[in-house]
Amino acid sequence: MRKIIINGPCEISGELEVQGAKNSILPILAATIISRGECVIKNCPNILDVHTSLEILNYLGCKTKFEDSTIVVDSSQISKNEIPENLMCKMRSSIIFLGALIARTGRAKLTFPGGCELGPRPIDLHISALKQLGILINNIHGNLECKIENKIIGADIVLPFPSVGATENIILASIICEEKTIIENAAREPEIIDLANFLNKIGAKIYGAGSSKIIIEGTNKFNKINKTEHAIIPDRIVAITLMAAAASTGGNLILKNINPDLISSAVPIFEESGCLIKTHENNIKIISPETLYSVKEIRTMPYPGFPTDAQAIIMAMLSKAIGTSVFVETIFESRFRHIEELIKLGAKIKINGNVAIVDGNKYLSGAKLQAHDLRGAAALVIAGLASYGKTIITGADYFLRGYDLAKFPNFLTIN
Repeated sequence: MRKIIINGPCEISGELEVQGAKNSILPILAATIISRGECVIKNCPNILDVHTSLEILNYLGCKTKFEDSTIVVDSSQISKNEIPENLMCKMRSSIIFLGALIARTGRAKLTFPGGCELGPRPIDLHISALKQLGILINNIHGNLECKIENKIIGADIVLPFPSVGATENIILASIICEEKTIIENAAREPEIIDLANFLNKIGAKIYGAGSSKIIIEGTNKFNKINKTEHAIIPDRIVAITLMAAAASTGGNLILKNINPDLISSAVPIFEESGCLIKTHENNIKIISPETLYSVKEIRTMPYPGFPTDAQAIIMAMLSKAIGTSVFVETIFESRFRHIEELIKLGAKIKINGNVAIVDGNKYLSGAKLQAHDLRGAAALVIAGLASYGKTIITGADYFLRGYDLAKFPNFLTIN
């Protein structure tokens, strides 16, 4: 397995451009199979999860091309409606192909997805919602066989939790329905808005994306679409990662191509820690203090609350802060696996259930570490950049699943 090598400390300063959003490009790539034509997707990050999605699209019969941050997908000749296990197991987001395949072919056969080990992330919300649309689903030892018996039927679906993946699968499957579908308690993330905007470009009729109530009016006009162009929104978690790296290393950084509204839940945390944040149009400037200070409490919540994807990242930053910071993880059960690795660097962190208490230590020292998931890997990179000496992180592929090295500071060696 590849490793990340960092010789710290390394000050992260200057200007960097934020890549396109991982959590936006993946469902949109899945959605291209519904268009029946050519889709030109711009601002695409060059990350492993994108390449896995392209492998799936190619397997299904699409023609794809990825060059200079632009992906072209021709989905006019879909020849399969199943995805093999070796592709499904590479990433959790592969489950999004379920709704897209049903909309395009009326059938889907796939296995449970793989990806980061963050504890139980059941897809029962996806399955129960799709059944309400009239889709027959058989789960045979982790193999899902799905088909439309007669037609997709409209439904008023109330999600018990605002799941991003379930919201996306409902949207994708229901856009061919002849009746209206309503999603109550829908996920409100900006990536949901981006997906809806793309689907509306190819002929869908989706209203209310970004709110807790989304309305989908079905259509069967996708076969008339010839070519669609769309640009992916900036990645808000990558922006937070780069800001945390700058704050941890005492740097002053300007981020380009990022809407400040996308990270509004994180800005108060940076400011409370002593950072000065300035915004102008699609630029954010972070000026780090000489000494970082603790933040009283950080609680992960569904959007627009503080994102669980940023929890490990901010914890790595506050591992160097003066004082005690408290983290409460409310989304995933096993999202503290990075803590045992941060402790190897000298971080002082204690866990009590879903609560982590961080007593800052200004002087971290390099060590050999193991990444267990994507955002945990990013946290270890941040801590390694702020540590004295060499840090070696095994599991570089976790990091490369979500971070485009061409957009990242040149302080990392991958081998």
